[in-house]
Amino acid sequence: MTRISAVQARRIWDSRGRPTVEVEVCLEGGHRGRGIAPAGASRGTREALDLRDGGPRLRGMDVRSALASVRERIGPALIGRDASDQDAVDGVITALDPSALKAELGGNATVATSLAVLHAAAAAAGRPLWRHVAELYDRQPAIPLPEIQIFGGGAHAGRRVDIQDFMIMVPGAADFDEVMEVTSEIYFAAGDIMKQRGTLAGVADEGGWWPVFASNEEALDTLTRAIEKAGEKPGERVVISLDVAASEFGRDGRYRLALEDRDLDTGALIDLLGRWIDSYPIASIEDPVGEDDPRGMAEFTRRFGDRVQVIGDDYLVTNAALVEEAAADGACNAVLIKVNQAGTVTEAIAASRAADRAGYRSVVSARSGETEDVAISHIATGLGCGQLKVGSFTRSERMAKWNECLRIEDALGRGSFVGGQPLAATWWGKAAARSARGNP
Repeated sequence: MTRISAVQARRIWDSRGRPTVEVEVCLEGGHRGRGIAPAGASRGTREALDLRDGGPRLRGMDVRSALASVRERIGPALIGRDASDQDAVDGVITALDPSALKAELGGNATVATSLAVLHAAAAAAGRPLWRHVAELYDRQPAIPLPEIQIFGGGAHAGRRVDIQDFMIMVPGAADFDEVMEVTSEIYFAAGDIMKQRGTLAGVADEGGWWPVFASNEEALDTLTRAIEKAGEKPGERVVISLDVAASEFGRDGRYRLALEDRDLDTGALIDLLGRWIDSYPIASIEDPVGEDDPRGMAEFTRRFGDRVQVIGDDYLVTNAALVEEAAADGACNAVLIKVNQAGTVTEAIAASRAADRAGYRSVVSARSGETEDVAISHIATGLGCGQLKVGSFTRSERMAKWNECLRIEDALGRGSFVGGQPLAATWWGKAAARSARGNP
């Protein structure tokens, strides 16, 4: 009784107040599943494209054309299909759109439908989504290590700071609950410091503090001080992670740091990031150079890949072929997994599997335009990929996902969290020790 009997599409609203697509799939046995399409602010040029209506209404962001894709093309093609065969269902969806970036149907239409099918099949099997993912893809489930934004920047905060995300990770925590407690202390310590200095402008797209800093490095100084103010020693239990999102301020090997009114070539940007790695307990850097700078990415990885996790986001766009190409080039050692970047669950899983074959880490990620959907908490756990990035420590669309991990951890039991070891014995601790030469 897992054959699809009905597919319904509706317009709902995301965390930025913009329209998005929700799809509900009903099976012959009566089970249902809902999937919602998130939306990114900074987007790789090779990721699946949302289908938006344009025009004056809703700033051109309406999704009625994407809803029509589901109702008139995707839905009818899926009626009678077996929802338990995710690969086959997603194959039908991708076959309907011959364009490279799903521009005809809309990536927002395809991903919402694909996720809805995944939810419906899990419901029919009578198991939670994380367990369904683990069994469907033969993975060992594990509670992931969060990567949590403290300061927003780049496209998430009016480009007031060039670097997009200043984040922390707590790999030295015993369990997920401890990560949340430590993060809370650091998050509010950072806010207190900024209020005292008059550098707090509000809250950014993903819930992190919206800063008013004089330089990008001031953000690193302030984050380090916040970690200390919270009673932690930087690099001991807590490490720093950056999303540079260099494609947002660079092109053709030239990078413009608007906050500091200076231009850098690839080599100068890599040297700058290297100095930060030497001075702060940085264990992970995402998109350190632009998506159009493969030589720069390979060079950054060659120089620092044994000291920090080098994540490809815009550079790899959750694409298995691009992961394989990067591995051959010696570029990156980790990949960000965004289901909507790929357009279907199956394609996202293919990118994660390509990462496994290459020896890369995988980081399941949300987008800046999010909803109450907690699917990625389950996907990250079910895949056992080890890391999850959903934004900051405030705003309900973010906290819903962190809180879901706490519930899943209760179900999985003690020892299911990927941390819980003495930090000095982990890759994270060794990376932080190699990187930090002392606090600035």
